[in-house]
Amino acid sequence: MTTDPGEPTPFRLTIAVRSDDLDVNGHVRGPAYLAYGDHARWACLAAAGVDPERLRTHHGLGPVNLETTIRYHRELLPLSEVEVTCEFHWGQGKTNRVRQELRQPNGPLAAEIRSTSGLLDLTRRRLAENPAHYWRLEATDPRLLNL
Repeated sequence: MTTDPGEPTPFRLTIAVRSDDLDVNGHVRGPAYLAYGDHARWACLAAAGVDPERLRTHHGLGPVNLETTIRYHRELLPLSEVEVTCEFHWGQGKTNRVRQELRQPNGPLAAEIRSTSGLLDLTRRRLAENPAHYWRLEATDPRLLNL
């Protein structure tokens, strides 16, 4: 399969499924799927060169998650790995969206996570306009954030 050279490639991170991620039925608990998604988003930001502390000190802003939905397709198995992707999508308003897929490496889709987030002005306690602008200022590799 070929990809369009102008089309961004999603960030990918492989995470080990730990025994404490399992429920009484022997499969991965729902909150663990969300933790994998959170971990991959932060790893993507770090790989893009974003330092949340610098964002706070330079701009008085902090990232906030406003909504997260998860759709399960298959169970993840114990003592395996999960590959998590991150694709950032930007609009004109105060929020952005992140689309994530969770799969066993080279395997079928296990779950999809969709998040809506923004940047909170830590003084006014309101969402900042145009969050992409601030992420772009702080990122050393903005391509990872689809900027």
